[in-house]
Amino acid sequence: MRTERNDSGRAAGRPVAGYDVLVVGGGIIGLVTAWRAAQRGLRCAVADPEPGGGAALTAAGMLAAVTELHHGEETLLGLSLVSAARYPAFAAELEEASGRDIGFRACGTLAVALDSDDRAQLREQHALQTRAGLDAQWLTGRECRRLEPMLAPGVRGGLRVDGDHQVDPRRLVAALLVACERAGVAFHRSLAARLTVTGGRAAGTEQADGSRIAAGQVVLAGGSLSGRLAGVPPEVAVPVRPVKGQVVRLTVPPRNAPFLSRTVRAVVRGGALYLVPRENGELVVGATSEEMGWDTTVTAGGVYELLRDAHELVPGITELPLVETRAGLRPASPDHAPLLGPTALPGLHLATGHHRNGVLLTPVTGDVMAHVLTTGDLPEEARPFTPARFPAPPAPALAPALQETPA
Repeated sequence: MRTERNDSGRAAGRPVAGYDVLVVGGGIIGLVTAWRAAQRGLRCAVADPEPGGGAALTAAGMLAAVTELHHGEETLLGLSLVSAARYPAFAAELEEASGRDIGFRACGTLAVALDSDDRAQLREQHALQTRAGLDAQWLTGRECRRLEPMLAPGVRGGLRVDGDHQVDPRRLVAALLVACERAGVAFHRSLAARLTVTGGRAAGTEQADGSRIAAGQVVLAGGSLSGRLAGVPPEVAVPVRPVKGQVVRLTVPPRNAPFLSRTVRAVVRGGALYLVPRENGELVVGATSEEMGWDTTVTAGGVYELLRDAHELVPGITELPLVETRAGLRPASPDHAPLLGPTALPGLHLATGHHRNGVLLTPVTGDVMAHVLTTGDLPEEARPFTPARFPAPPAPALAPALQETPA
């Protein structure tokens, strides 16, 4: 297996010896793709200036196939359930391969309502879950508080979903980095500046440091940046946009433990809120959803809204130490579902557009992409998410040719 790391100092334009697969993007999705492909015997490389970064540093890590179900996203539910079912075995395999714990907790989720409007909305969600055959139990407010005594007295009802769990994305991405290295994946720690196309086929990338990486197949897994790689032909433009999310991290001192025993979710003033307790005492509160382009500024207003709404849900939260605020970018496709598999350009594949479900869909994405890269076929569960479901953008109109005016 090839174990070469970053080739800094190489003369400008000098190509790197070819790989079977080059993954552009070293976040969770890019790393799981490279790891699974390397396990299948492919010579793989990852191009990313800071592998292990990206949305994983901000994500809360909810594995919420049931409580994330929304009207109009029933097709995505099937893929989410497949991935959730694979998580226990995936976590065990990754922890063995890397020697690192990824913080997988089968703790369940409680979604609650604070007023009558929220209660009606939660009832509608429960009806949708029931029609889909999902396991979600309706609880009274008193039953919710019995499960989680820190909840506000005004909680009007809730849904207990024992199958929605959690993982720590920061530990997950760190474990994937180690697993990739041990599997022989090469890391090129520079920015992929341009896709190279040879003979009508994706053939690698030109890097910002002047080097070139050659590969038989290229996987674009750059998260919200996936649509910004130069050299991608217009007919396969990647329809992904960034959606900003701000989160707050608190810590639960030992004297306050246990604070929450499971993930708690709610809709407060029409906005989604979640509190994710870690076994190490960390409590993640999130997240805003803002169409702000590429802005990743943490704002006083965003933090205030999160803490204000969290206080209404769990009054004791304002006594906890604040340890971090952060903003990240979710990669969103037009239908908020991932783009998986081959594009119209031979040799170019997509693994992006996961929006709020990137961590949940990690196991199935790795399996799908490894299968595509080794066989050329898209597995049945991933066929609704082919990039081909979005039509190519229209070609720009050509300006009329200039004509000389007779003298």
